[in-house]
Amino acid sequence: MTAGIDLIHFATSDYELGLDTFAKEKNLDVNKFFDGIGQEKMSIAPPDEDIVTLAAKAVSPILNKIDKQTITAVLFATESSVDQSKSAGAFLHGLLGLPNKCRVVEFKQACYAGTAALQMAISLVHSNPKENILVIAADIARYEQGSSGEATQGCGAVAMLIKQNPRIMIIEQGSGYYTEDVADFWRPNYLNTALVDGKYSTKTYLNSLKYAWDNFVEETGKQFDDINNFCYHIPFSRMTEKAHKTLIKKANKIISVKTFNQQTLPGQIYNRVVGNSYCAALFISFCSFLDNDKHNLEKNRFGFFSYGSGCVAEFFTGVIQTGYQDFIMKDSHLQQINNRQALSYDEYVDLYYKQKIDGANIVFAKNNKGKYRLEKIENNIRKYEIN
Repeated sequence: MTAGIDLIHFATSDYELGLDTFAKEKNLDVNKFFDGIGQEKMSIAPPDEDIVTLAAKAVSPILNKIDKQTITAVLFATESSVDQSKSAGAFLHGLLGLPNKCRVVEFKQACYAGTAALQMAISLVHSNPKENILVIAADIARYEQGSSGEATQGCGAVAMLIKQNPRIMIIEQGSGYYTEDVADFWRPNYLNTALVDGKYSTKTYLNSLKYAWDNFVEETGKQFDDINNFCYHIPFSRMTEKAHKTLIKKANKIISVKTFNQQTLPGQIYNRVVGNSYCAALFISFCSFLDNDKHNLEKNRFGFFSYGSGCVAEFFTGVIQTGYQDFIMKDSHLQQINNRQALSYDEYVDLYYKQKIDGANIVFAKNNKGKYRLEKIENNIRKYEIN
């Protein structure tokens, strides 16, 4: 019996800020972003869009294709949690009317948590083939205005149906791990925005990749040449290039530019215009690969490197299944990206920085154009609505 990704779909917000607009406001060369970090736009979530509404938007097309009463667990990964006690998945469970015979839990470890949720789901399916599990990774990346991280902001959610005999990808057993207590990126409970030491974080990311790769080779016996395509956690698109060059050097390989691009480039297309989505970024990269690679990926083995600051890292693999093209949701992904409303810099500031959610009672202006939105906070209880 195999287990893996049967369906996958991602969602993002209704608004975007072009980094050309951002650069003009900051009086910076736009190539600092377009070429330097490989980013062109960032998705901007208004105050009435949060990780729960993004997750609902990501999950809904999957539920439309299955009997939602068969869902046995919701594993929700995020570092943008809306409550210190109640799982974001519990809000989602109620919003979508999922069955009561269902487990719901939230995962947290920076951008790595989505992989932790995925691997737990795979283990549950191997233990009980009747399990049909929703794994959700959703985040809104937010930094202080004027900080070095501001240009890498973004938001997104990915939903995956994990079950036996999957139609898109089998997740293979055997991973490489690495953990170290470092202060490269963190957000204390009393802050709404993250703190980051960018250069140190990049260094730690690449160091973790080398150690996780060594452990992966030791545990599985697989080598670089056994893997056809690679997806990396993408805080900014240029990180993929840095990571793959590091892995090639670590594996003592020499490859052509054409091969390098074939192995990595399709996975960067969506992230380049969505921005950082923390837990969701690795899996948005996978969606981007499935949707945009012009080759038939059937039977290709993908290598995934998941990194969460602080830090925890994992390298694992999966194999694309025959007929996967019939189950990807490219049209929905492109429609969401292409239909976003472009913001001026002032509009972006109004949406991202002016609304302070620190009171017991707030009614949100209607900016979210989607089916699901955060309507209000009443007596410290979040209230969602379906349009």
